[in-house]
Amino acid sequence: MSQHDEAQPDWRRMLEIAGPYPIEAFAFVRDGLSYTAQRVHENLESLSEDERHVSGQQLCLGLRDFAIEKYGMLARDVLAHWNVDRTDDFGRIVFAMIDEGVMSRNDNDSMEDFRAVFDFAEAFSRDELLARIGASSGNRAQAVH
Repeated sequence: MSQHDEAQPDWRRMLEIAGPYPIEAFAFVRDGLSYTAQRVHENLESLSEDERHVSGQQLCLGLRDFAIEKYGMLARDVLAHWNVDRTDDFGRIVFAMIDEGVMSRNDNDSMEDFRAVFDFAEAFSRDELLARIGASSGNRAQAVH
């Protein structure tokens, strides 16, 4: 997937296509795509749109990390509030955005790429969140010294 910078998308249509997700979930996925692409590709600015591509699996894992970084211990609660409880939900949001030209895909991308990439209960468990948040804090603390 990669981002398009085009005219204003039809949010109402995207919501109809994707299902019961609020606008905030779409914005999170859009921002999470940029976050993921920057983490996957070292020098993003020098790459063509095709070279900036991230797979559905990479995007799901990036969205997991983005949620934890952005919302910390509340990551799962925020996603659940948006009706996002499985990686398949990310896929529905992504493909609705593709249909509206907000994101693009290549010939190999499919909804299957988003099926059961990780288990939300496991990925956002208290222990996993504490481990990831602690690792992030440790990295920031090391960078300061």
